[in-house]
Amino acid sequence: MNLLFSYGTLQKEKVQLETFGRILEGEKDFLLNYKLDYIEIFDEEVLKKSEQKFHPILTYSGNTNDKVEGVLFQITDEELQQADDYEVDSYKRIKTIFSSGKEGFIYVEK
Repeated sequence: MNLLFSYGTLQKEKVQLETFGRILEGEKDFLLNYKLDYIEIFDEEVLKKSEQKFHPILTYSGNTNDKVEGVLFQITDEELQQADDYEVDSYKRIKTIFSSGKEGFIYVEK
């Protein structure tokens, strides 16, 4: 099992159902030293699933006062690949540690 931190559209049930074929289980957590920005999405498939033209994106700030709230979802290796396929080229996946001390993946600005 993998932990994937969602701070945006992957929290939507419609996106989860269309990307993973199920509703994901997770718990709230926080990510320090990051802030949210927004990017415009042009990928038709992602626009159809998310129904949002602008998606949040994490940017590393290094400022300990910056904190992003999200949900840590438990997903399989196959679902992690499906999440990679869902995210547009502006994102890259990295591993990090959350406020809870758990380690998991986040999508950040490329």
